Amino acid sequence: MNFGLPEILIIAFIVVLLFGAKRLPLLAKGLGSSLKSFKKGLQDGEHDAKNDDKMN
Repeated sequence: MNFGLPEILIIAFIVVLLFGAKRLPLLAKGLGSSLKSFKKGLQDGEHDAKNDDKMN
């Protein structure tokens, strides 16, 4: 599925209409912090898995 410039602009326009320009930075900040937490959780899980392998 290829998205060109017109499709991206239409999607961006719809997002602005739905959420409003003032709420978009808050949504982006929330998305960024949840991605950061998710990545940290993945790294912690890998670290725990390596420690479990060493103990067995």
